[in-house]
This record gives sequence, structure tokens and C-alpha cells, in this order.
Amino acid sequence: MNSDLHTLGAAGLARAMAAGRVSSVEITQALLARIRAHEELGVFLALQPERALAEAAQADAARARGQAGPLTGVPVAHKDIFVTDFARTGLPSTAGSKMLAGYASPFDATVVARLGPGEAGRGPGAGMVTLGKLNCDEFAMGSSNENSAFGPVRNPWDRQRVPGGSSGGSAAAVAARLVPAATGTDTGGSIRQPASLCGVTGIKPTYGVCSRYGMVAFASSLDQAGPLARSAEDCALLLSAMSGFDERDATSAQRPAQDYARLMQQAREGASAARPLAGLRIGLPREFFPAALAGDVDGAVRAALAELEGLGATLLDVSLPRTELSIPVYYIIAPAEASSNLSRFDGVKFGHRAARYADLEDMYKKTRAEGFGPEVQRRIMIGTYVLSHGYYDAYYLQAQKLRRMIADDFQACFKSCDLIAGPVAPTVAWKMGEQGDDPVKAYLADIFTLPASLAGLPGMSLPAGLGAHDMPVGLQLIGNYFDEGTLLHAAHALQQATDFHTRAPAGF
Repeated sequence: MNSDLHTLGAAGLARAMAAGRVSSVEITQALLARIRAHEELGVFLALQPERALAEAAQADAARARGQAGPLTGVPVAHKDIFVTDFARTGLPSTAGSKMLAGYASPFDATVVARLGPGEAGRGPGAGMVTLGKLNCDEFAMGSSNENSAFGPVRNPWDRQRVPGGSSGGSAAAVAARLVPAATGTDTGGSIRQPASLCGVTGIKPTYGVCSRYGMVAFASSLDQAGPLARSAEDCALLLSAMSGFDERDATSAQRPAQDYARLMQQAREGASAARPLAGLRIGLPREFFPAALAGDVDGAVRAALAELEGLGATLLDVSLPRTELSIPVYYIIAPAEASSNLSRFDGVKFGHRAARYADLEDMYKKTRAEGFGPEVQRRIMIGTYVLSHGYYDAYYLQAQKLRRMIADDFQACFKSCDLIAGPVAPTVAWKMGEQGDDPVKAYLADIFTLPASLAGLPGMSLPAGLGAHDMPVGLQLIGNYFDEGTLLHAAHALQQATDFHTRAPAGF
């Protein structure tokens, strides 16, 4: 069985361990060997094999004592936007930036702690085994994972194409069967878009469901953590473990812990085995199917929607009239918040500092010029401009007003439907370097993911087949606030009836 361990998702590995067919140590050894064999993908920024095997041995001992949870001993890897306690793990926390190269965090992010060993005074975690830290666009800014200071990530479906971003390392690692699951963050689509381009499942929960404590901040009113994995079932298990109120995060939603795996399985009233989605109303915004949408993407998405209809769902035409405004709104609000958040990286307290400088002001300038990459510098400059005197009202304040209107559009739709569906990205993954000279073209690729992020709504991407060049296409589902259960239920029903999510890149 050990030669096939990489083919199992998080839930499958948990069941195999519970049945005594394999140990966490054996799983960890097998995956570490695969990671070493596929270093060309540029997925991992840091590994600690000895520490991972020690955690696996502890998980096996917990199972032997009858103290295992649903995910005990299942390996996971973390996007390097989450800090990890260096003394405990030996893993640095860089956010994909030279500015934080070698930074040794003194604590774990809440998400890391909840999936791993837990926190002192706060009870045990899920007991997952941390394999390492995953590459990402610098400070989570990008849609291609070409903006990392430590090199790009390559899409395992085609190494000449991008995996999407900013959680491209997480999506590529899951797609290549290097890990069964990984953490990611979604500010404007950074879980859903790479999940789509790499053919895996990813969910961005409602803003506030997962703690942002220990997540290196990009745009604080938009950033949200979530899992990427093989299936909706895997995502439900991880989301149950990593979510919940955290008093150290002022934006954390004060809600009881949710068992998303149970909610995913909960039968709908009037449903049957053949029609598990009977009574579910899915809205299709006309703005999500423009004439410019690539034909291969449109075809795959509509085929997946037909499958949902065959499972009992009703498809309705709806409208989100301010969809196009989401791009200028996002690229005013997000850079403005980034400008404020990244002002702390000045070479004084931690992180990179220029080797030579004349005075304090010169040290600031040289440190930030050396430490930040071009995309981060671009967004800091835009954000500083829109917050400057004389421009705040004209840009930032107007963007916030439009953000509320975009959220209101969604609420108008949810009066007649339970979920909203459409494509995740306008095209399949593009060639590396193809958009390097045109950042606006890269920004336009986020047109379908930005509206839900601005509204703070939960959304997910699930595989919907293959498009041009045999590259994956994702179906996006968006739910109302805190209705992740309905999202996961619909996704799970589709995945029970199709095999899109089981397909792997050639050679993996």
C-alpha cells in the first residue's frame, strides 16, 4: 500500500490509519520522498524531515492510546504567510519575501496551532503532521506565484505554466500529490484561483471564520485563511479544525465551533439518493458569463452546472451588476491597506536591513528598496497615493462606498437563490512570464473572485474538468454569510457523482 499512499486525500489517509493499514510515520516518509523527487516544481521553501517524523511518531502513539481525532497523523503543509514557532519547528517564516528571509517567529499562527499540536492553555490541536512551508507570491500579492523572492512555482499539469496565486505553492503541492492538504489565504481569490488552475478543491470561508492571528497581513479587511485539498470532504475536515473564535484576532467571528463535515453530509429536506440537491437554488449571474470568457472554460463550467442540475438543483438567472467595478475597488482598497500594514518592515525591529546607509532615512529607503520586490513596491506606491491628502475622498472613500454596494448586490441575489455559481478564472493557466510586462492584465484575471472577497462571503473552487491544453478548469460556488455547510454539501454531492477531483497530472 505504501507506494499508493500519495493517491489518498486527507480523509482517505485518516481512514487507513484508523483501520490500522498504515502508520503516520510511513505516510510521512512516503510523502517526504515524493517532495525530494519533485523539487523542480519550486513548491517548498522549507522542510524539516526529522521534526515531521517526530510529530508522526507522536501521532501514532496517540492513536495507540485511543486519543486520535479525525485528522491525527495526517500530513499538512502551510503557506509561508503563516508564521511558525521556529524553536518548535525549525521552520522560518518569510511570506515569500527577501524582507523576511531567515525570520524566526517566536510563536505559531492560530491556524497552524489548531491544525497541529495545539496551544498551551488552549487545549490540543488536530494533531496533523507539519511537513514544511510552501512558496507563495511575496506578501500574498499576485495571481501567478511568479512574485516570490525565492523563485516561481510551476504548475504540475504543465511546468511551463503558472499555478495561480498567491497560494500557488499550496495548490501545486496538493495537485502533484506531495501533500494531501495545505493551508492558503484568500484576499482577492488567492485560494480559489490557484485551486482552479491546478485542479484541486479550495474554500475561502466567510471573513472572520478563521483567525488571522499570526498571518502576515496584506489587506486586513480582506485576508482570510482556508484549506486546499483533494475534495470537499477533505476541506470540511480541515476547516472544522482550523476555524473558530480567537480572542487575539479583533476581526474573529464570535460564533460556536462548527462541524463542517457533519453539515456537508446533512441531507436536504425532500432530497433523495438520486437527487441529493433537490430544492437547492443556484443563481448564475449573467456578468459571470461574458462574451470574453474563454470558450473552453465556459463549456467546462456549464457541463458541471448541468451535473448539479441533474442532482436536483435548480439553476436561475440572476445579476450582479457591479461585478466590473470590483477590480478598481479592490485595487484601491487592498493596496491602501497593504501600504499601512507593510510600513512596519523598515529594517529597525526585524527583517532585512540594508548593509550600508548614511542616516536613518537612507536606511529606510535602501532597506525597503532591497527587501521588497517590484509587485509589492507597486502596490505600496498605489496604496500610499490613494491614502494621501487630497486623494483619500476621491479614491479610498469612494471605493468603500462601492464595496458596500457590491455586497448589497449579493444580498439581493440571495433572496431568490441559495448559492451563486460561475467560473473562477476567465482562462486556464497561462504560460509563465506571459503577463510579466502587463500587471493590469494579471489584475483582470481576478474579475470573478474579487466580488465575493469584497463582500466577505464564503466561496470555493472545485474541479470541473479540463479545458485548452488539457489544463484544469474550476467551478466557483459562492454562499451567503456563514453558510459554508451548503457550499460543502453541494460540492460534495457533485464530487460523489463525478471524478473531476480525482484526476492527477501526468506523472504524478
